[in-house]
Amino acid sequence: MLLTGFSTLVWLLYMVMLVLAVVALIMAAMAREDAYRAADKQKKSFWLLILGITVAVNLFVPMLFLQLAGAVASIVFLVDVRPALRAVSGGGGRRGGSSSDGPYGPYNGGR
Repeated sequence: MLLTGFSTLVWLLYMVMLVLAVVALIMAAMAREDAYRAADKQKKSFWLLILGITVAVNLFVPMLFLQLAGAVASIVFLVDVRPALRAVSGGGGRRGGSSSDGPYGPYNGGR
């Protein structure tokens, strides 16, 4: 009974690390190449390679040490690189205002 619970916990940990790596890889692939240079981060190809290897290790090599190293790389991308890329490329979603707001104020005359 206890062994079954532990194996379920380990399997859940593996799945979380796999999902984290896939999400980071997709986000790295969606960012523009010039944003990496403007944010003064490693090249896009570097992050795609590192995160691609991380996904492959999570899928095919069941070694916890390698998967933890990949999780660290994914977390570094998501916590450090991605916010810098969003700041440079103007991302970040809406910051208030209405749907009728233009670049210099509301289109509806301020009503």
